[in-house]
This record gives sequence, structure tokens and C-alpha cells, in this order.
Amino acid sequence: MHRQTLIFDADDTLWENNVVFERVIDDYLAWLAHPTLDRAATRAVLDDIERANVEVLGYGSASFLHSLGECFERLNERPATDAERAQIAELAAALVNHEVELVPGVAETLADLGTRHDLMLLTKGALDEQQRKIDASNLAHHFGSVHIVVEKNESTYRSLVAERSLTPASTWMIGNSPKSDIRPARAAGLGAVFIPNAHTWVLEHDELPDDAGVLHLEHFTQLVKHF
Repeated sequence: MHRQTLIFDADDTLWENNVVFERVIDDYLAWLAHPTLDRAATRAVLDDIERANVEVLGYGSASFLHSLGECFERLNERPATDAERAQIAELAAALVNHEVELVPGVAETLADLGTRHDLMLLTKGALDEQQRKIDASNLAHHFGSVHIVVEKNESTYRSLVAERSLTPASTWMIGNSPKSDIRPARAAGLGAVFIPNAHTWVLEHDELPDDAGVLHLEHFTQLVKHF
């Protein structure tokens, strides 16, 4: 196989991420204990608030904490007290303090692929938070370049292709998100590898393109059979 460029998503592709947010949300909903709405209805309100806030505040724990506070105030129809804001912040503290948990086989697979292909890392979110996770993962040495961006859309991929002088026909985006990894990469002319994660954030869900340019794998380690 000729040498290709493999671009990797980070959160929920190389390491577990959203499962930590889900644990915080579970604790938050239990603490909130809305008197009339069940957990599903309360979660739907939070999802709508997050969807609006990421457009303005971006991704990461600060935006998420803001959404938790806004959800509390919308559902309780009053401002949160200082004590309540402190309790919400305490619930969300796990997002900053948790250790990075690699997806099984990631380090070995990257080492193998790096002997045959050019590897890059492309992740979105708050710069300091994403860099902390990259540093903690001990994976940065596998990548020829690391890119932390505000959003991953078609324009992001086209800009990366131009910046790095990539050949789209021999470049693949590998990730778990149909919305951020697969659809925009295909729109930019890149190949895409979809590796699902059971804990993928609901806001990253989308229909997958039905074309030959999308490779579907069950596990990260299967990449070595195709590249």
C-alpha cells in the first residue's frame, strides 16, 4: 500500500471523553430532581441549551458548566444561589480532574501505522483542555502535526489540506463522530473511517454518508488491516 495521510480525532476515538460528561450529567440530574419533569425531559432541555451554547461559547468544560447553570435557572425559574452554583461546579470538577483513559490498543496501533503512513491529530475544543489531554495521553510523538481547532466542519478540513499540502485522495479522517469527523471530511474530498463509540455525545450524532469513501470499523485496532 502506498503511503497515505491518516488524520485522527482525539476525544472518544483515541481516549474516552464523553463518558465522563455523562457521569457528571447523571449526578447533576439526580441532584436537580425536578418536581414535575422526568430525567429524559430534563436531559432534553439540557441538550437544547448545550446545542445553543456551543455555537457561542464553543466546546469544553467551561461551556458545559455554563449550560448546567442555565438549565438549573430555566427549570427552576429563578437565579441559582451562590451555594447552588458552587454545588454545580463541584459536580463538574470531575471533567478537569479525570485521568485520560486510552481506548484499548490505541498506542500499539498508532505505532504500527506510523511505520507506513503519515499521522496527524485533529481535535476541537478549548485549547488548554485539549492540550492537557494530549499531553496526558503520551501519544503526541506519534503525530507529525497536532491541530486544535474551534470547530470541525468542511472549511476546517479544506484549510488543513491547503495548509499541509495534502492530497485528498490519499488522506483519511478517522473518528467516531458522523457530524464532526465523517460528513465534513467527505464533503472536503477526504476518505473517512468511522469507528463508533457507545458514549458519543448526542450532539455529534448525524446520518452517515452512504458511499464507498467511508470505511466502517468496529474497533480501532482493525485499522492495521486496512492501512
